[in-house]
Formats: sequence, structure tokens, C-alpha cells
Amino acid sequence: MEAGNDAAVAIVLAAGAGRRVGAEEPKAFLTIGGRPMLAVAAGAAAASPAVGALIVTAPAGWEEEAQACVEACGVPVTVVTGGATRQQSVQVALEALPLDSKIVAVHDAARPFAPPDLFTAVVEAVSAEVQGVVPIAPVTDTVKQVVDGRVVGTLDRERLGLAQTPQAFDASFLRAAHRRAAASGVALTDDAAALEREGAVVVAIAGDPNNVKITTLLDLANADTRMGGTDG
Repeated sequence: MEAGNDAAVAIVLAAGAGRRVGAEEPKAFLTIGGRPMLAVAAGAAAASPAVGALIVTAPAGWEEEAQACVEACGVPVTVVTGGATRQQSVQVALEALPLDSKIVAVHDAARPFAPPDLFTAVVEAVSAEVQGVVPIAPVTDTVKQVVDGRVVGTLDRERLGLAQTPQAFDASFLRAAHRRAAASGVALTDDAAALEREGAVVVAIAGDPNNVKITTLLDLANADTRMGGTDG
């Protein structure tokens, strides 16, 4: 796989089972507006001028379906078999990343509405001084801290944000940080956390309010309606 020039490689994670959606097939292969969610998400990544190639993780046995979803992306695509967890899938994809890759973006196929310009924005924000970039959506509700059912405090929402993907990173930093986290048995909820725990510089940029994550059946129905489908 060759990205060409200094373009980033985007990892698109599509190996999750999506049990909360309640479907028989993996979530990324469910259709919204008549297209597999993976095809929509990968197409957005490939449409960014900052992205030159894709690595897609697929569930075991779904590799051919994944390849079919991304064959029209217009950039080189490598499909790999994902792991049992999101963290393991990212590690597999990072091991498939060309060693000379400078910047990598990591995106969840379950966020099919991330626009191409968000991929561009996170990639372009990575620099010699900034090793990681995360799009953040503001917290609009009051946030309470609850312990054993009792409210014990109110958090300052001005200092809180909701992380989205795609997130972009210095490729060598992310690869090494993931390896060390795995060796230490550390569970990561997102990829920026791998760098945060090592003191690397991770910055926030504005997320996209439409960049929602498809988690439940209602989310799926809303996404289908948004794409002009008939199941919503």
C-alpha cells in the first residue's frame, strides 16, 4: 500500500459486532440510505485531500464484504482482520501501516457522518510539536458526579468535551504508545488516551455536531432517514 507524497493513512475500524444494535451482521455492514455504513465512512475519509490510503479492519469472515464496500473509494485500501476489541483492532491496523508513514488518522465506521474536511483538519493539525489531535464536541448538559446512586458533585462542563473520531497522530508515536499500553495491560477507550498517558501533546479542535455515533437501533433509524432511506 502506498499513500503517496506525505498524505496520511486513515484507519477505518469496522470490526465491531455492534450487539447493542441487535442485528445479526456486524454494525459497520448495516445499511443507511441503502449503503453499508462502512462504505459511507470510508468514502468520507478517502474524499479528504489529506488522506492518501486506507486501512480497514473487518470482522473475521467479513474481509471480502469489507473490500467490496471500499472498492470505489479511489485510494489504495488494505483490509485486515480486526481483533476482539477496538484496541486490538487498532494495533493490528498499525502493524499494517507502512513504516515510513508520518501521520495516521483513526476513525470509527460507526461515525459515518464525519465530513471529509474534519479528516483534513485533524491531519493538518499534527506537527512536530503536536503528536495527537482530537475533535471535541461541547458538553451542553449539566454533568453530575454520582457514586453508588448518590450525587456527590457537579462538574464544570466548560472544562469537559466529548471526543469524536477521526483522531490524527504522529504515526510513530501512536504505534509505540499502543504497544506500550498493550504490554502494560492498559485498556484504552480511544487512541488519544495512549498518548495522553505518556505525556505527549494532544490538542483539541472543534468537532462536528453532525458527527454522531451509531450505537442503538434508534441511532440507526435516524441515520437511515438522514441518508434518504426508507427504514427510518
